[in-house]
Amino acid sequence: MALAHDLYGTPASRLDSFVAQWLQPSRKWKEEVLEVVRTVEQFLRQEFFYWERGLDQEVRVLKVVKVGSFGNGTVLRGTTDVELVVFLSCFHSFQEEAKQHQAILRLLRKKVCCCQDLVDLGLSDLSVAQGVPDALIFTIQAGETEEPINVTIIPAYGVLGPSVPNSKPPPEIYVSLIKAYGYPGNFSPSFSELQRNFIKHRPTKLKSFLRLVKHWYQQYVKAKCPRANLPPPYALELLAIYAWEMGTEEEESFSLAEGLTTVMELLQDAELICIYWTKYYTLQHPVIEGAVRKQLKKERPIILDPADPTHNVAEGYRWDIMAQRACQCLKQDCCYDTNDTPVPAWNVKRARDIQLTVEQWGHSDLILRMNPYESIKKLKEKIRRSRGYAGLQRLSFQEPGGERQLLSSHCSLAYYGIFSDTHICLLDTVSPEIQVFVKNPDGRSHAYATHPYHLILGLKQKIEDRQGLPSKQQQLEFRGQVLQNWFNFSCYGIQDSDTIILSKKKEEALFPSS
Repeated sequence: MALAHDLYGTPASRLDSFVAQWLQPSRKWKEEVLEVVRTVEQFLRQEFFYWERGLDQEVRVLKVVKVGSFGNGTVLRGTTDVELVVFLSCFHSFQEEAKQHQAILRLLRKKVCCCQDLVDLGLSDLSVAQGVPDALIFTIQAGETEEPINVTIIPAYGVLGPSVPNSKPPPEIYVSLIKAYGYPGNFSPSFSELQRNFIKHRPTKLKSFLRLVKHWYQQYVKAKCPRANLPPPYALELLAIYAWEMGTEEEESFSLAEGLTTVMELLQDAELICIYWTKYYTLQHPVIEGAVRKQLKKERPIILDPADPTHNVAEGYRWDIMAQRACQCLKQDCCYDTNDTPVPAWNVKRARDIQLTVEQWGHSDLILRMNPYESIKKLKEKIRRSRGYAGLQRLSFQEPGGERQLLSSHCSLAYYGIFSDTHICLLDTVSPEIQVFVKNPDGRSHAYATHPYHLILGLKQKIEDRQGLPSKQQQLEFRGQVLQNWFNFSCYGIQDSDTIILSKKKEEALFPSS
């Protein structure tokens, strides 16, 4: 018979009581741990450091923030890990933090060793641990708890300032983060308050759900594969939050068993997962949009930190192990109802639906909603139903700074890395017309329909009508060869979907001297 605290032996109908009885921390235990945390926080806030760098520089602690499970309110009973982010006065930029990070860790270590209050609590195992970023770690005995508390201290640049609202910071903050070119996740502690708020203010039932998922991870994945490079619990928390948002439309009352089943099914499709949020940053800013689009084109799974768009928290881990363990979980009692029927999962897509703005010269824009994993063929069918085109639809898109690409009917939007709102260009052609892309000096391009045996001059007249540049001032080139007005496209070997370069003729070429 299964033990009472064995998740796999607990029927789906009893998961709520399982969380309350075995995973929810007791008030007494939590207070004992928090008392240790308060002692560490008091030490940090009262200390003034001096860093020898030619002249002594005073280093003050501006703020100390509890992060991780203790900070966001999802701590599991028996958890012995506490994380603190310390914002320091000596950091004035991300680059400065990266440069001084190791020196500050050495100073912190020296000061901790000399703190009598911490020594009295049984300070031990003080070391600097490598991570993203590196941190100071030590252990302390807390009251009557059976195991010592592991305290992690991470120094950070307080880019958000003294007060952190639960809304979008100025875009310039994220622009500075992106331009800092740090290793992914190295500067995430600067946004730790946003990370905490993203979870902390959620419904109580959701936090129970997160505890359940993390318990499964610790007991049936990490404990079974202690040496494997597994994803961090934070990635699993974000995946569970996404499942809840999409599967219940953020209902406060839901089935834990259905949520657990949904997360397990998502883990089995990890190679399809592409998740991000825009709660704290906007894609309307070109620098931020470019950085996010670059992230979304990488190998999946993709789970972008909601507070740090430069950090894919799912990158580089053994998701195949997670999938194997998830498959085992779906066979256990916790995923079956009282009639021995598998608990149904929520209808959760592996990526959010996005908005497509279909642009066509001479027509108003058409707005459509599509899922990135739907085929381009289905998108064309939606356009045909909306506008009744009988010709051959040519769809293309262009990322900022990139080449215009033709979208194949046999592929999906995801194939092209399109996971965010995008503008699509539509060209309706009739056989034997071809589509050519004309790339402007600013890097943007437009699509034009033409016949292989039509003259180059005809394309220039279309460019003039659409873009306003007189045909006499246009110079068109294909593969380094200037195109002459009275030749046709086939003479130059120009084929369907080729790109032609447009430039403006120099003044002396327009008005030659006599």
